[in-house]
This record gives sequence, structure tokens and C-alpha cells, in this order.
Amino acid sequence: MPDIVIAFFALGLLAGLVKSDLKVPPAIYETLSILLMLTLGLKGGMALHGHTQELVISELFAIIALGFIIPLALFPLLTQLVRLNRTDAISIAAHYGSVSAGTFAVVMAMVDQSNLSLRPETTLYLVLLELPAIIIMLWLHRYLSAKQPASAGEVEHGQSSVLHEALTSRGVILLVGGVVIGWLYGPTGLEPLAPVLLGGFKTLLALFLLEMGLVTAKVCLPLPLNQWRLVIFAATIPFALAWCGIAVGVWLALPAGSIFVLAGLSASASYIAAPAAIRAAIPQANIGLAMLASLGITFPINVLIGLPLYQHWVMLMTA
Repeated sequence: MPDIVIAFFALGLLAGLVKSDLKVPPAIYETLSILLMLTLGLKGGMALHGHTQELVISELFAIIALGFIIPLALFPLLTQLVRLNRTDAISIAAHYGSVSAGTFAVVMAMVDQSNLSLRPETTLYLVLLELPAIIIMLWLHRYLSAKQPASAGEVEHGQSSVLHEALTSRGVILLVGGVVIGWLYGPTGLEPLAPVLLGGFKTLLALFLLEMGLVTAKVCLPLPLNQWRLVIFAATIPFALAWCGIAVGVWLALPAGSIFVLAGLSASASYIAAPAAIRAAIPQANIGLAMLASLGITFPINVLIGLPLYQHWVMLMTA
């Protein structure tokens, strides 16, 4: 049986597809997302507590490099095979180079359930992979638009504001802040919060995924068959990208749990940070296409099919 939290995503997806009146109030969803990101950061910080000297800087730089390489590799694929225009190809490459916090939360829950070993800095992978793709694709858009001075100036201004927004976004602040707090206080200092935040992590994740299932159904209905190339791309590329994460993890000699997390993140696509950044910096990009691909297709495929398969692949590679 898959992890119990995946059943809640399936329930929300089913409710959305049959057009049920089931809704998660926006205020509750906002609260859930805040608590979820903070809890992930705290768990990562607690793992780092007393193990800071074990951090391998070259490993962290390799993870960051992966965040730059994936979108640059996807860009020609999106322009030549998927046949998107340059702007939309840049936008979707940025979404797929960046990562999904929801997918990360599900992977971490599966790692806990399976008792897989993790490097202390594994939680940092989410932060390290979220921003490089956005940065490199904004640069690429400015570089390719260099022959249009006015547009390039607008992009440069937008890029500056977007980078500030990305670095100070709610998700980054909560994750990094949680890591710092967990690292400083450790399990003993966080003991008063453990029953609610750490003990209730799966409950928070289950309710969050219920809402994500409802949102996914809205994005997918009706399915735009005229974008069949993009639909095929979004349905198949996660499996290739997962192998990129597995290859890097094996090359770095990471433990099985950390490789699984890296595979899940590499296979995911952003539906929070990247849409906000691209909308601000490249307003002519069709964000609807990116949301259809990342949230409507790739996210459910990863949660329902991909992650158990990636875990099986990781176990085979590390056996």
C-alpha cells in the first residue's frame, strides 16, 4: 500500500473530478502550508544539530549545479520537440528546474516510513534546488533578448526585484529559519513544540495534499488536448529527471534516503516559487501552460506513481 498521505491526495483529486462541493478554506490552507514548511525546516535543523562539522561543501555545490543544468538541458527539448515559443520554453524550463515543496514533503514522509538513512543536510536540498533554475532562466531570457534594449531593460529590472522576492519568499524564510532554529536548539530545545509540529507532521501533510488534489482537478479540467505535446512531456519527463537525481546521488555516495529525496526533487516541478517569479519577470509567458504541466500533470504522476518507483530504483542502485 502507498503511504497514507497519498490517499488523501487521491481523495481530493477524485472530489475535484466529480465536481464535489468539498473545499478547504483558504485561511486553513495558508496555515497548513506555513506549518508544513516550518516543520520541514525544523526537522532538517534538528538533524544538523551537532553534525555541522560533517557538512560536505562540495556536495552542496554539486546539488546547486544540478539546479542549473536541468533547465538548460530542458530548454532545447521544449523548443524543438514540444514546439513551444522561446518565452514559454524558458518559463516551463524554469518550473521544471525548480522544485516542488509538496513533493519534497511526501518524499520525506516516505523516507520516515521506510526508515531510510539520510545525510543531515538533506533538508537543505529543497532550498538549494529552488532558486538556481529561476536565476539561470531569467538570465537566459535577458541574454536572448539582448537585441531589444527596451525589453532587456525591463527584464533586468524585473530580475532584480524577482531575485529579492525569491530569496525573501515565505517558503525560503520558513525553511531556512526552521533549519537555523532546529540547528540551534536541537531535539531538547524543541521538545515543547514536538507534539504539535513534529508529531503532527503527517496530519498536516495529509490535509495539505487533500487541497492539492482539489486544485489539481481544477487545473486539469478541461484537459487541453491541443497541447498534447506538452502533456506528454509533463507525463514522461519526471522519470528521466529522477534518474538525473539518482545519478548525482550515487556519484556523491549519498545514503539511500538522501538519494531518494534528490530523485524526487529532481523529478518535481515548481508550482509556487517559479510561477510568481516568472509572472513578475516575464509577463508575456503563459503561466497557465506551466501550471497545467507542473501541477496538473507532473505533481499527481509523481505522487501517485513516480515516487514509489523512484524509491524502488534507489534501492536497486544502493543494494
